Parts: sequence; C-alpha cells; structure tokens
Amino acid sequence: MAQIPSKVEILNWIADNPTKTAKRDIARAFGLKGADRIDLKRLLKELEAEGHLEKRKKTYRDPDTLPPVSVCEVVGPDSDGELIARPMEWRGDGPEPRILMVERQSDGALGAGDRALLRLQKVQGEDHHYEGRLIRKLNRTAMRMLGIFRATSDGGRIVPIDKGNDKEWQVRAADANGAKDGELVEAERAPKDRLGLPRARVLERLGDPTAPKSVSLIAIRQHGIPDAFPDEAVVEAEAATPVDLGDRTDLRDLPLITIDPSDARDHDDAVCALPDDDAGNEGGHVLWVAIADVAHYVRPGSALDREARTRGNSTYFPDRVVPMLPEALSADLCSLVEGEDRACLAVRMVLDAQGNKLSHRFHRGLMRSPASLSYEEAQAAQDGHASEKTAELADTVIAPLFAAYHALRAARARRQPLELDLPERRIVLSEDGRVTSIAFTERLDAHRLIEEFMVLANVCAAETLSAKRQPLLYRVHEEPSPEKLEALREVAEAAGFQLPKGQVLQTAHLNRLLAQAGESEFAELINMSTLRAMTQAYYAPRNFSHFGLALRQYAHFTSPIRRYADLIVHRALITAHGWGPDPKADGLSPADEEMLEETAEAISDTERRSMVAERDTTDRYLAAYLSERVGAEMTGRIAGVQRFGLFVKLDESGADGLVPVRALGGEFFHYDGDSQTLMGADSGRVIGLGQRVTVRIAEAVPVTGGLVLDLLEVEGDRVPPGRSRARRGPPPRRKKGKEKARAKARERKVTRTRRG
Repeated sequence: MAQIPSKVEILNWIADNPTKTAKRDIARAFGLKGADRIDLKRLLKELEAEGHLEKRKKTYRDPDTLPPVSVCEVVGPDSDGELIARPMEWRGDGPEPRILMVERQSDGALGAGDRALLRLQKVQGEDHHYEGRLIRKLNRTAMRMLGIFRATSDGGRIVPIDKGNDKEWQVRAADANGAKDGELVEAERAPKDRLGLPRARVLERLGDPTAPKSVSLIAIRQHGIPDAFPDEAVVEAEAATPVDLGDRTDLRDLPLITIDPSDARDHDDAVCALPDDDAGNEGGHVLWVAIADVAHYVRPGSALDREARTRGNSTYFPDRVVPMLPEALSADLCSLVEGEDRACLAVRMVLDAQGNKLSHRFHRGLMRSPASLSYEEAQAAQDGHASEKTAELADTVIAPLFAAYHALRAARARRQPLELDLPERRIVLSEDGRVTSIAFTERLDAHRLIEEFMVLANVCAAETLSAKRQPLLYRVHEEPSPEKLEALREVAEAAGFQLPKGQVLQTAHLNRLLAQAGESEFAELINMSTLRAMTQAYYAPRNFSHFGLALRQYAHFTSPIRRYADLIVHRALITAHGWGPDPKADGLSPADEEMLEETAEAISDTERRSMVAERDTTDRYLAAYLSERVGAEMTGRIAGVQRFGLFVKLDESGADGLVPVRALGGEFFHYDGDSQTLMGADSGRVIGLGQRVTVRIAEAVPVTGGLVLDLLEVEGDRVPPGRSRARRGPPPRRKKGKEKARAKARERKVTRTRRG
C-alpha cells in the first residue's frame, strides 16, 4: 500500500504539474490504487472546502491562479504598444491578473475585443502576471450578442435581434449594467444555472434601437467590426506628411483624373489615356492607371499596419463608412485630391487598336490630378453635355479615355468574362437618417470604363510579380462545384433554357445561358441563380486563376486605401523593383512573407464579415422603409423555395421577404428539393422558382430586418386564404408519377452517355 500524501504534498504537486490535475493524474503520481483513491478523494474535497483548490469538471486547481490553457479577451495595446489580455473566468480573491501577449510572426492579427485560447506562463517581478502565447483565435460573435433589454422584477431578459432567432437570455439585476427597458444592449454569455434560461451580462448600453443611426451600429457590433482606431494608429496617421519628388517619377504633367461616385470621400485611383505615337501601333493607346501610394505611409509592423490587417478592409453602410485607415490618410494624404501633389504607384500600359495589351511598366511616382469627376459628369461630357467644369476636358482628356475603353471592351468580348446583369440598389436617406426611397443605380459606360481599367491594372500587377517570382496575394475565384452547376441547370430547364452538359465549363457557356434569358421575364432569376452557383472569391498566396473574369492571373492592386490585400501587393511591387533608398522599409517584409497564408485567410474572413454586415444593414433599412406600408399589396418573383416557405424578391424595392408555408392556403404542401417546388396535397398546385406573385406585407421588423409576406396570387391565380384542416397524405399520384418518370429518363440518359 502506498503512503497517502499530505495536503501540502498534493498542493505542491498540482503547482508543479498544472497540466495534470485530474484525480487520476494525482493518484498515478503518488502510486495510489484501489481503496487508497478513496482517501485521495476525501483529501481533495477537504482542500476544495478549505478554498485551496477549485474543482473544474474533473480537475483541480488553485483558484488564485489561472490554468495553463485559458480563454482570454484581448483588452488592446497599452501605452508601449504591447498587446494585453484578461482572463474570461477569474474567481480569485485578488485583482484580475494582467496577461502580456507574446506574439509570433506566424500569429494571426488580434485586436481589442477578440477572444483567444492562450497558453499561459506565470512570471514574477513584472508589471504583468502572465505571458500568453496564441493557440487559436476564437469567434468573438459566438460569445457576444446584441438584443433588446426587457426589464423584469429580478433583472431582465435580452431578446435577440437576429432574424429567425427566438432564444432569449436571462440577466440578473447585478449584471444589467443599468440597462433600461427597450434599450439596445451588447451582452456576453455568463455562466449558466443548472435550470432556466441561459444567462448573459450587459456590457454596453447602445440606446434606442429604433433610432436611424442604430441600423448600421447594430451591424457593426453584431459582426465585431472594429470602429474605433487605437490611439497609436491615430497618432501615426496624423504625424504623416506629404512626400517630395525625390527619386520618384514625375507624373504631374499627365492628366490623371479621378472618376468616382458623387458622394465619394476618398479617391484612390486616377486614369488617363493618350493616343500611341508609335508608328508601329497605329490606332493604339497608352493607358495610365495611378493608385495612391499607401505603402509609403503604412509601414510593416507599425500600429497602422496592425490595425489595417485586423480590419482587412473598409466596410460601407448607407449612413457611414468604417474605414480601414484613419481619416488623416484615407480622406487626405492617401486620397488623390484634385490639385494636390500625391504619392502614387502607376502602371503605363500600351494597347493596340483591338484592345490587346502589348506591354506594361510600373512606376513609383508623384502625380497631381487636374480634376475629380463623378461618373455622371464624365458620362455627360462624353455624351456631348459637358458642364463648365468638364468643357476643357471633354476632347483632350475624357474622349481619349472612352476611346481606350471601347478598344478594351472589344478585347473583353473576345475573353468572355461572366456577364452578370444584376441591378444595384441604392438606399436614399434623409438628413436624420431615415429612408426616403429605394433606387436602382443606373449603370453607365463611365462605370464600366473604370472597372475595365482597374481589371487590366490588376492583371499587370499579378503578371509582373509572378514574372519576378515575388511572393504576393492573388485574388482567386474557382469554378462552380458540380452540385451547384447541376442546381443552376435545373433552374434553367424549369424556365425553358438550356445549359449544356459534358463539357469543361467556361464562362462563355454561362454567358450563352444569360443571353437566352435576355429580356425575358426570367432574366433576373437566371442572373441570381448564376450568381448563387458561383464560388466565393478569396485571397491566396498561390495562383488558382480567376474563373469569373476568365483570367489566368489576377491580384488586387487598385484599392489600397480600403483593402489590405492591395497594400500587400503594393509592398511586393516596391520590393520587386527595389524602389526608394530602403525598399525594406515600406516593401514586403520577411514577416509579411511568412504570414501570407494567415493574412490571406484573415482578410478573406473580414471581407465576408463586411459583406454580411452590409447585407444585414440593407435588410434592416428596407424593413424600416416597408414597415410604414404593412398591408400594402406588391408584386414580385419567387427567388427561393424551402420546406418552411418561399422567398420572394419584391419588384419595387428589391427586398427579400418570406412567405411562411402556413400562409400558402388551406392545404398541406410537399417540398421537392430537387425541383425547388412546393406541391399542394389537395389541389396539386405547384409553386416554384421564378413564378410571378402578388403578395401583401404582413410584417416588417426594422430591428431584425425581417419581412413576412402573405401570398395572394401565383401567376395571376388567386391563392385561397386561411388554413383549413390540411391533409398530409402524398401529393396527387399522377403528378408524382410523372416526376418520377422524368427523373428515371434523365438517369437512363446520363448512364448511356457515360457508358458511351
């Protein structure tokens, strides 16, 4: 029989072996077996009762120490720029310990509010108590929530604002943080009692959820988008100064104009075109694209760089922008302001008369834009309606730009990139932030001109860096999966169109399908279905081509003010060309190169985060706009079919609303996922994708963005209102049998084709 250890011996062993604190680990360490383990269990319970140990599931630890692996929250950088974290669970009697993050070059970017799993090591004689090394970054939004606080006698409850989420959270009075009934609050999950609702504690009160300015604020908080810059980043931005010419190429004589939306606050690209005076390139063009030299101001490893990487990109809402860079840079020194000298990276491209690129060359220069135009101003000047501002530019600057664009458009037609035609909604707000109208933005040739020039400049960046074997981030868009392609084919066939099988898919095949739909009533449906079939584009340090643009190499170079990927490409170009007295200072650093994989993954995630936040905000604004029209009848088209109901896209606003299956009339409906239809069990009525419908707005909830509709008509036929006793039997045999016969015929056809 082994000797039973004393309490002191047990405590010392746990302190020396913090990763082996389960009862069986302790028993094994002291050689305890059988009945001896009963005595050990008694000693551990006594130590727990005396406060020396705390039991966590099946392990024991000192409550005044942290476990070696803990979930922590990043508080933010301190005055010395060091990243500080705090433990999420601290139950000791003393003050909460301070954790210094020991960052490695391979670690992903962390910012204030991020949650992470850290490996901790206790330290002595420092102003912090532990050093923490990153094991894994955790999803911040999984532990935090936004909701409406509802006061109760014992504290309150938080009602979520997410569509489709009816899970409430209980808040004790001590955890309410002074929240008042009806306020929008941000809360975090708290330890749950054994019984009852899950618990939460209020972190911040955000005010009236129905206030217009709350719409985008909800999305910012809900998706964890950083909207306040650290002091160190602001100081760096405000200390920046304009650059001198130095050894840069002087481009100030070139008529590099900016063409942007009328409400643009920053201008990161400028363009000009000139006829090529080379006799061997008759009818050719020399096209210049100049981009703000953000890399000069945002150096690798700086506070600005860390924050830009954390944000990944700017996020745009109808009432505000959450920028990637502080305003001192994004709206001033890095903006190609009219009449001001600005640092830039520019590419000179030579095109032949047919729009083929013959050559290109990059420069690090200094430019001065003679004019900042809106798309509408540039288009009007080209159409012969020049304003006083554009009159002097119409023939000498604007006309050559459109001439170069027409040549590139011919080259584009030969390349056959995916030609989706999807209307873009624009939410018009009043001065107090309320929705006044929903408009569809008109697509002008001026828009297409800038897009085509930017695509070509991005191709040049990828080609140059690839030829110089310089690491970079590619913009990758892979072809659709076979499953998504088959789903698109079924939608096309249901609408009377064809998408051939048995071929290596090319964008030209999809363009033929889109052309078939053309001006038909199914045009929007086919465009939306084609978009849904596409994979999500992403960033990667390896080249897998860009399917949608039909390009072998593609990288983002043209928007470094609002995309971190472009900043990486700028640094790569600086390093590849050896620009400046010290290319290592603002070129691609060794740390940048080592972290390309992690950076690509991080900024792909932030891009998706921004897209979802922008979409949610649009849904909330649309719901707010339509909330004043509850009961109104509107027309639309079925854009999605699920077991629980139909998604309808309204013609007037483009809003997406749900028709619950219970609102489809007084019979049971059977769902067919393959054909994307609902079939009435009694009537045999088939409701499917693309059908024209008339609906009534039943509910519009601005806080969640939810829009619920009642179905009135399908293709002109009235739908019986109300719900009678529904028969849940099979759908009519005749129609089901026909569908099975068609499926078997398709299967036989595929089998014969494969055998042949």
